[in-house]
Amino acid sequence: MIEIPLQIIELEKDNYHILIDGEFQDGTPSCWIIDTGASKSVLDINQDLYFEVLDSDNEDDYHSAGINQGMMETSVGKMFFLKLGKLEITDQKVALIDLNHVNEIYGKYSSHKIAGLLGGDILMQYKCLIDYNKKTIQFHIP
Repeated sequence: MIEIPLQIIELEKDNYHILIDGEFQDGTPSCWIIDTGASKSVLDINQDLYFEVLDSDNEDDYHSAGINQGMMETSVGKMFFLKLGKLEITDQKVALIDLNHVNEIYGKYSSHKIAGLLGGDILMQYKCLIDYNKKTIQFHIP
């Protein structure tokens, strides 16, 4: 098990977001929203050094709801590497979405620049447990 500290920020009154710090393969820091309601993890398509686009014949791979109202067109990619504490995630399939609108919102309330969202795919794979009181997340290595 790996336990990693979280930041719980209040963007507006009673509007909390859970953030975790990570880094890409070249050591570049990254900030991620933990989104327990997202089925897939998302990487900002503007982070083009850290993924490759994948071809997909599954139409559902190309849509994402919840980040913005309605459905938005996405691409599918493979994120090369993400380090969260001592956990190293490699070759993770992700939805690729332009997160400029998310970063504009965060820019109004904080200095965080969001690289992506950790969704249910990663949270389930590692049987994650979020402790709001301790502000930590536990990843269980399969």
